[in-house]
Amino acid sequence: MPRLRLSACVLTIATLASGVFPVAAQNFPSRPIRIVTAQVGGSNDFAARLIGPELSRNVGQPVVVENRGGILAGDIVSKAPADGHTLLLYGSTIWLLPLFQSHVPYEMKDFLTITTTNNAPNLLVVYPGLAAKSVKELIAVAKARPGELNFGMSAPSSSQNLAGVLFNVLAGVRMQAVPYKGVGPALIDVMAGQIHLMFPTGGAVKGFLESGKLRALAVASAKPSRLHPDLPTVASSLPGYESTSVWGMLAPSGTPSAIVNRLNREFLKVLQKPEMIERFFAAGLDTEGSTPQAFAAVIKADSARWARLIKDGVIATEK
Repeated sequence: MPRLRLSACVLTIATLASGVFPVAAQNFPSRPIRIVTAQVGGSNDFAARLIGPELSRNVGQPVVVENRGGILAGDIVSKAPADGHTLLLYGSTIWLLPLFQSHVPYEMKDFLTITTTNNAPNLLVVYPGLAAKSVKELIAVAKARPGELNFGMSAPSSSQNLAGVLFNVLAGVRMQAVPYKGVGPALIDVMAGQIHLMFPTGGAVKGFLESGKLRALAVASAKPSRLHPDLPTVASSLPGYESTSVWGMLAPSGTPSAIVNRLNREFLKVLQKPEMIERFFAAGLDTEGSTPQAFAAVIKADSARWARLIKDGVIATEK
């Protein structure tokens, strides 16, 4: 009997030390879940609003989507109660901002990863009036007009900016980045000819491409993409070029692992539904659920990649 009691005591201590609280997970969620994401109209927002209703049905609580900019979104969630009721759905902007700007009010250690949700290659899209119908033609125009061509981006750490910077480096051209408060306003100016091009994901521009308001020259995945089978890769003209966006769900650091694991299971149930996969695919996004550890590895590798280019002086920062 004493040995049994000792074993039970050791198990209880180990459970508490590991941060696993089964009762907390059983009672979760006890109120509406808030998903903080990017501005209305982008792929982050689309994913949150598609996932939210399905998650709500699964867990029996309302799911509210809140749109914020990158720094504010990260600040809100990093300071939220660590109980799983406030989550962050965002892409690389959120984990690259601390590399690019000083005084960002959070660090990545302030978050726990739950799962990746989607991925999509960036596209190279141009104003239809631009005299370039291929990557090679765009490079020729950019070299003939150094510093004159420009591309829109939503933040220095956004995939649109990084894709443009990488294009400049590998093509040996000097296109200027023009910052906007979101993907939507930048695309409006590309369609109006106020700026020349952009590197958004397919989900943000699908309708504009179909209507002819934008022209896609290439896809930025390393290999041909099943999402855009009719487009060549940028890499076919610029070997080594690749720019793919990944989105995922994060929770405040300190959230009990039992709740993180419960959320992971619930999100995977949603993401693995055939109808969800089809709806995301139709919008130009691949569905990609993962373990928390796999998502953490994605963030680590992506951060290291761009940190090297910053260190080498290839990419400028605001620090």
